[in-house]
Amino acid sequence: MTGPTDHPGAGVERGATCTMKTEFEFVADTEAATDLLGQRLAAALPPAAVVALSGTLGAGKTRLVQAVATALGVAADVVTSPTFVLCQQYDGTRRIYHLDTYRLKDADEFLELGVEEYFDADALTFIEWAERVEDCLPAERLSITIHIEDDDRRRFVVQSHGSQYHSTIARLAAAE
Repeated sequence: MTGPTDHPGAGVERGATCTMKTEFEFVADTEAATDLLGQRLAAALPPAAVVALSGTLGAGKTRLVQAVATALGVAADVVTSPTFVLCQQYDGTRRIYHLDTYRLKDADEFLELGVEEYFDADALTFIEWAERVEDCLPAERLSITIHIEDDDRRRFVVQSHGSQYHSTIARLAAAE
């Protein structure tokens, strides 16, 4: 597991130094490590959050959502890929919307799902294959890119887009 990446902060007193954490990396060698990241995300995300997930087929996007949902009291076997249904809803200690854009033709089809309502809801909204609809996503969001390092090893790069998610990065880094 590795720590956060520094980014110079704004609005700092003259002569003071400050760094704002906008990126965090987590390496998982086991499914238990992915579960740990899911627990940390469940604890760190604000009450209403949009999380954009990217990674190749089989990278672990659905598995990460499953880890977060399980941490919030949802049975693991309930969390499945929404590829064919486009959106799943899970209710644990917090509500989760889980969307998948893989089979959508274009961004207009994504918007027709009424995604603005999901983005505005008091819930965690996860979007798989988010790069396909990036222009439709809120400016304020958390992005997680999953890189396959080998059969069992994944590198999760978590980035905050907008100040709302800087504290999420700080909480993830503090949990290290």
